[in-house]
Amino acid sequence: MVNYKKGLVLGATAAVLTAIAVTGAGLRLPRSVAYLQDNPKKLVDEVWQVINDTYVDATFNQVDWLAVRQKYVGKSKTYNSKEEAYKAIREMLEQLDDPYTRFMDPQEFQNMQIDTSGELTGVGIQITKDEETKELTVVAPIEDTPAFEAGILAKDVITKINGKTTEGMEVEDAVKLIRGKPGSKVTLTIRRSNEEFNYPIIRARIELHPVKARIEETPSGKVGYIRLTQFSAQASKEMRDAIRDAEAANVNGYILDLRSNPGGLLYSSIEIARMWLDQGRIVSTVSRNGEVEAQRATNRALTDKPLVIMVDGGSASASEILSGALQDNNRATLVGTKTFGKGLVQSVRRLGDGTSGLAVTIAKYLTPSGRDINKQGIEPDIVVELTEAQRKDLQQERDKIGDFGDPQFDRAYEELEKEIAKSNGTNARGTMR
Repeated sequence: MVNYKKGLVLGATAAVLTAIAVTGAGLRLPRSVAYLQDNPKKLVDEVWQVINDTYVDATFNQVDWLAVRQKYVGKSKTYNSKEEAYKAIREMLEQLDDPYTRFMDPQEFQNMQIDTSGELTGVGIQITKDEETKELTVVAPIEDTPAFEAGILAKDVITKINGKTTEGMEVEDAVKLIRGKPGSKVTLTIRRSNEEFNYPIIRARIELHPVKARIEETPSGKVGYIRLTQFSAQASKEMRDAIRDAEAANVNGYILDLRSNPGGLLYSSIEIARMWLDQGRIVSTVSRNGEVEAQRATNRALTDKPLVIMVDGGSASASEILSGALQDNNRATLVGTKTFGKGLVQSVRRLGDGTSGLAVTIAKYLTPSGRDINKQGIEPDIVVELTEAQRKDLQQERDKIGDFGDPQFDRAYEELEKEIAKSNGTNARGTMR
């Protein structure tokens, strides 16, 4: 699903977890690319055409898209530089009022490629622009990163970066300010519960490993705990290894932790769903033409043992595909709080100038039962809210996350005990029914 031109991506944030295949250095550009490099107007027209052909909303947010072309690509319109073309493209896309459909200049496009390489330099947060408030909002901090260690939380609003207000700021501009050389400092001003806090954070080089797993010895026997932090290119392999290791250890059941997982690659979520689900539909994608492409399990599940999934408000997009698929197919019980609610699919492509890129919302996705969870989220089967004090405690004592003493983990384990007992024909205390 990824080639040198474009890649399909699911993410709650415009700043991370996109799929771009990087062409090798020194490649000769085709004549059409060289032509676009010297013809900024053609670049504007290319973007207009992509939106016209693929954007999910055929009404273009009630915008006369043909009139937009006349304004920005008409006979009398000229551009003296690529920078002027970039500005025009951004103005065009703003009319769609879609934070996920966005233009990326060469630096932004390069940053996106770095994000998918498994290593980045910065503070370790995923951010998005809230569709209603237009504020820069933290989807989730990445575990074991400077932002996580500083205490940044999901749903925090970034009001200032190094003292500069973020009002009206685009995600890409915020990313430029937040990123920097390892060892340098950036100060984020965060609004949380109507209070503001300053967080001085030292940037670092961050290596991303999306799966963390362990075998937990419990009164019910061995339990496999797997935490998935993002659906990156490495996620499928690491998840497969974790499940196989747990099966070799003869675990009785699993807890899959998707909390604060902002999403990532569509194909990664589908591959991982197939590791847990033997039969049934996983997800359907619906384009503006009503075309439906359904992805299904392929009878290759790695385990059929009881499964409980933990989710929260930072579980977005690909996390919602996975948790929704397993919930709808009665394969797993969901514990935690309502998920983020991002049910849109973006196509990410390199543009004809060879250096810039475009992300376009091309479809929405539905869970197997037909739920459209965009802006709605997925409700867990068992709701376990955390108090502000509990959230801060888990941030400060990271060893508690996904272990006993973590209230959501405790409830997930309690539910898993019941499921294990049920599958074994015993009650939760181990006596035969």
